[in-house]
Amino acid sequence: MIKIEVFGGGCPKCKKVEKNSKEALKKLKLEGEIAEVKDQAQILKRGVTSTPAIAVNGSVKAMGRIPEVSEIVSWLQAT
Repeated sequence: MIKIEVFGGGCPKCKKVEKNSKEALKKLKLEGEIAEVKDQAQILKRGVTSTPAIAVNGSVKAMGRIPEVSEIVSWLQAT
């Protein structure tokens, strides 16, 4: 199963990353878990220095921006 983590405090930008992630999973007809990581210590421990950020299966893919659905699709296809 694919695990997507969205790092941030639940701001509108973080919600948009979550929404785009759901759309990407739906486009590829994949099952996946989307987890919000809001704990600052956890975020820093993972090497995230700017939010929103996204990780796919443990690998941080983007920080400080909202990735497009097509970009998330390409990451999911590469896993």
